[in-house]
Amino acid sequence: MSSNAPERPPTARFVAALSVARNAKIGLASGVAVALLAYLYRVLELLGPSADTRGSPLLFLLLALTLALAVAALVALGLTLVSAYRLAREP
Repeated sequence: MSSNAPERPPTARFVAALSVARNAKIGLASGVAVALLAYLYRVLELLGPSADTRGSPLLFLLLALTLALAVAALVALGLTLVSAYRLAREP
């Protein structure tokens, strides 16, 4: 058995070069922040009572989860595209 570790696969190097893990963490944090603000605004009626009284806090929690995941995906995708553009522009 050889003591040399095998080289990282090309996909792993590509993902590392684009900083996908960092971008996903930033996206998740921003998604949770946006969803938390939206949930608190709607459920706690921060700017006054809402004229529409349909829906329960549990329903809005599920909607906030969906919003968090959507915002996280969009932010992570945007940051990854910026990283790819910067890598493409390097000499």
